[in-house]
Amino acid sequence: MSATVVTLEELPSLVGKDLGYTDYIEITQNQINTFADATDDHQWIHTDPEKAKDGPFGAPIAHGFLTLSLIIPLWSSLFDVEGVKTKVNYGLDRVRFTNPVKVGSKVRLHSVISEVTEVKGGVQIKTSNTIEIDGEERPAVVAEFLARFYS
Repeated sequence: MSATVVTLEELPSLVGKDLGYTDYIEITQNQINTFADATDDHQWIHTDPEKAKDGPFGAPIAHGFLTLSLIIPLWSSLFDVEGVKTKVNYGLDRVRFTNPVKVGSKVRLHSVISEVTEVKGGVQIKTSNTIEIDGEERPAVVAEFLARFYS
């Protein structure tokens, strides 16, 4: 799917726009280990494949915050605003980790623009996002993402 690319002036007309789905990406043990190193969270359910086989999930799982952090690169493949000076990840609302992501799973993002608000010097958008796991009924993450674009 190709990204939706708009100008700042077009943003208010996009409330309710379904940005679609990204391609699936695979979650690797290397990604999990690198995230563990970056956050100093080396809990065995993430980083010890042998022990995790006998754990509650039957395999190592990605950190919830690793999965959440994928919103940025995945969302960037769905949407962009051109002709702005600054783009800022402003925050998150209503984040839920609804299903663990096992190593080797494939995930993708679905995103819908739910709000557009003027802010000093620019525009803020809120998107409703779901990170889905290939072959699973329940998603991994549900979150509202806030981004700001300044002229």
